[in-house]
Amino acid sequence: MSRFGRDHILVDYYTKYYLAEADVRFIAIYDQVDSETNPDDDITPFKNILNEMYAKDCSKKIKAVFKAKGNSGKHLGTFPPFGYVKSAEDKNQWIIDYEAAEIVKVAFKLCIQGYGPTQIARIFTEKGYDTPIIYNRKHGLPTTHTVRFGQEIWSPKSIVGMLSRIEYTGCTANFKTYKKSYKSKKRIDQPRTDWVIFENTQEAIIGKQTFDTVQKIRENKRRPTDMGEMSPLSGMLYCADCGKKMYLCRCTTMKQAEYFNCSSYRKNLKRTCTSHQITVKAITAIIQDDLKRTIHFAKNHNEEFLQTLRKDAEAKTKKELKENLREIETSEERIDKLDKIIESLYEDKVTGKISEERYLKMSDTYEAEQATLKERVKTLKAEIEKAKAQDDKILDFMLLIYKYSNFEELTPEILRSFIDKVIVHEKTQVNGHYRQTVEIIYNFVGAIVPTFFDDDETYN
Repeated sequence: MSRFGRDHILVDYYTKYYLAEADVRFIAIYDQVDSETNPDDDITPFKNILNEMYAKDCSKKIKAVFKAKGNSGKHLGTFPPFGYVKSAEDKNQWIIDYEAAEIVKVAFKLCIQGYGPTQIARIFTEKGYDTPIIYNRKHGLPTTHTVRFGQEIWSPKSIVGMLSRIEYTGCTANFKTYKKSYKSKKRIDQPRTDWVIFENTQEAIIGKQTFDTVQKIRENKRRPTDMGEMSPLSGMLYCADCGKKMYLCRCTTMKQAEYFNCSSYRKNLKRTCTSHQITVKAITAIIQDDLKRTIHFAKNHNEEFLQTLRKDAEAKTKKELKENLREIETSEERIDKLDKIIESLYEDKVTGKISEERYLKMSDTYEAEQATLKERVKTLKAEIEKAKAQDDKILDFMLLIYKYSNFEELTPEILRSFIDKVIVHEKTQVNGHYRQTVEIIYNFVGAIVPTFFDDDETYN
């Protein structure tokens, strides 16, 4: 019976109803079960429950082993991601497979240049790159998949999976998925905050900066339309008034008539917001001009630039820390108070002051509020830790400055590497002329104050 099934409800259904209706005689010799000679056996259902309890106990023990292994920093996956292989000396250690790693690097590079997963998959197929399944078979590496017809063609799904693997930055990320029950086969994605990440557990294939840039690109997916490829700026522009994204609009009757409009306005919510219209040509020129000035100043006034950025970051961090700490303190006080309220409610229920139904309704409400507050405290503490690492972010920004110090054209790679988002204000009329304010928010350092720059300085 234990071989037939470990779910007592399903086992009972099959043995008592399904097989009986199909005129199938069910025999389990070891358990002395025979549906023909003893159809009303009352002991077998209890054996089925014990079998299920055994399966549940085994599941708990295996989970405990995996949890201990995952918390110790070891990889939980059976096979390393494409680009890594297991070390011959230590099966828990991954080492770079340089041939496969080059394909991974090309995928990230193409993504930063503005290519989507479908385009990258097509490029890889045209160049004759082996898919992970074909590659593993050719090189004698273990794989769960069998080679079938058409598996030499790269799929967009494979590219998406590759671009999202944080392990390529040299870390180990455990507990990324979970199952609701030991009976379920479906795995559910965990929130990023619940991952357990260990840094520098193997040699990195992709730099962390490159990986983060690609994730931002993937968050703002750009899909080709009937009028061609979307602008690299799509998904990066935001309305200063309503905070919504700005949509790219194209006019077929005019050359180079590409402009961005507030999405609220575009959706005929004209009472909610105004158009904030700005042409692609104008916003591209503004960003390129500001970026060139930033790079020029950073290179020629390195120390002053660093000090100002650190000073601004420190002031911002202190303000955020103060606000977050105040909110954490208030939330934790409320959490403690809710514990006492729930305890008091239980005592009222026991003494008969309130009904069971009323108690359940009120306790569910308070417990839901408490769970929300605990999650908020967790998020705030993570933000505090993130804010404390601001100096590292400034250094990462300086590395970008020197990497792209002599750029001529604003490519998608440069744009995504430097810019987090662009906030566009509505036009205002001053002395008969229209002026429009644009805020550029850089990665790592946020908005850069224009007073950095000397108008008399020239740059190329």
